[in-house]
Amino acid sequence: MSAALSHRILGTRRQLVQLSAGLSRADTCIRAGRMSTAVAMDRVITLENMNPHVKKMEYAVRGPLVIHATKLEKELLAGKSMPFTEVTKANIGDAHAMGQKPITFIRQVVSLCINPSLMDDPSFPDDVKSRAQAVLDGCKGSSLGSYSDSAGIEIIRRHVADYISQRDGFPADWENIVLCAGASEGIRGVMKLMIHHDNGIKPGVMVPIPQYPLYSATVAEFDLHQVSYYLDEGNNWGLDIEELNRSIEEAKQVCVPKALVVINPGNPTGQVLSKQNIQDIIKFAHENKLFLFADEVYQDNIYAQGSSFHSFKKVMMEMGEPYSNMELASFMSCSKGYMGECGLRGGYAEIINIDPAVRTHYLKSISAKLCPTTLGQAVMECVVNPPHEGEPSYEQFTKEKKEILSSLADRAKMVADTFNSIPGMECNIVQGAMYAFPRIELPPKAVEAAKEQGMAPDVFYAFDLLNSTGVCIIPGSGFGQRPNTYHFRTTILPQPDKLKAMLEKFRNFHTQFLEKYQNLQSKL
Repeated sequence: MSAALSHRILGTRRQLVQLSAGLSRADTCIRAGRMSTAVAMDRVITLENMNPHVKKMEYAVRGPLVIHATKLEKELLAGKSMPFTEVTKANIGDAHAMGQKPITFIRQVVSLCINPSLMDDPSFPDDVKSRAQAVLDGCKGSSLGSYSDSAGIEIIRRHVADYISQRDGFPADWENIVLCAGASEGIRGVMKLMIHHDNGIKPGVMVPIPQYPLYSATVAEFDLHQVSYYLDEGNNWGLDIEELNRSIEEAKQVCVPKALVVINPGNPTGQVLSKQNIQDIIKFAHENKLFLFADEVYQDNIYAQGSSFHSFKKVMMEMGEPYSNMELASFMSCSKGYMGECGLRGGYAEIINIDPAVRTHYLKSISAKLCPTTLGQAVMECVVNPPHEGEPSYEQFTKEKKEILSSLADRAKMVADTFNSIPGMECNIVQGAMYAFPRIELPPKAVEAAKEQGMAPDVFYAFDLLNSTGVCIIPGSGFGQRPNTYHFRTTILPQPDKLKAMLEKFRNFHTQFLEKYQNLQSKL
């Protein structure tokens, strides 16, 4: 990387960090114009007196690298010459943004819910009309524009319970189902219940490392204590019970551990837990009296041979008492799987075995937000109540779903195989989810150059990659990683041709990056 480019990256990062932290208040654009320094200093809420927990929050998936990637996109559109012709945002699991086509059945049902006059259109199949009519019948005034109950439209909650019962082979109570604006909102709503300091001692939430930054951000915002436990990279990111024991024993010195988060299939690591591993985790949580958070939004995304999804609830119920009486919140979303409807914000939480009095207050807390988006609720209806065999939409729905998941499986293999063929990279099998989390070799001179510019080494690498190739990834430090190791997360979502081109950019860039900094080392 040239000195000019290094200077540009450093300047850009400093500017973006200031922007995200709100440090340059005098230059911040406020709706109608820019505030003067005098006005900025006269604000009621300032950097010094604002909520410190919000300042502490970090969310790498939409951090400075992504802001810079958007800036580069705009510069390309304006005709600026760059070493690449497009920006590939491989930083986030946004399937439709990466070219995935919507599922016809879902979009048809949603269309009728939004515009019921289309019910008379003969081009819409009868099963689409029946699903849409059931949703509208559950809405006040038969309109999707009305508020629903805070926990969601009852008929959809009932269908979610039916879906879970069929999936697990154990009954689900629809009154334990809460619809939410994506799984993230459901996770935050339940974790909020943990906020209670005993004599100044914070509750602890056990979070996997690497982890999805929603958890670290929420723990920070709610002033909880993050209890990190490392996944075993050498065992395909498996969850080791000895590591859980180490983590919780150390944490007991500074907090009261109350919850255990498990992401299965894994984000950002792509592993799928075995049934035995889940049983061991449940036993650990029971022994330590922990509330279980089961993030299962990628349950449809299973690719590797021999891998299967097992829900935590099903395994708990199969284990019987006392495990079947444990507190558990499990989460699902319409943003992932084969659906990819990220922007429509649909999801659900199933919350079982919690204290009835706590449940009452939980429902009260979500009522303050009135209701989740009814559009997202309608999408969840399609996810949990898809076309059945014999219905007119069944064949097309099954074909579209199979094609998407089959293509994702091919891409998962392509990504891991390609990274493992590049010297200085190592990637575990992507068993599920939508991401790879390869480990990268960074020469000592590259680490030194990063520190000179005030960057973490993997952030330095990611900025260089973005400025050189237009590929935006998220450095491993945004998810957590063992000390002195370096990784990044990339999605597997670009369509096959674009994915091949992106992986070739990785190969060329990483090879040149190693050569440059190894040559610098050899000249010493």
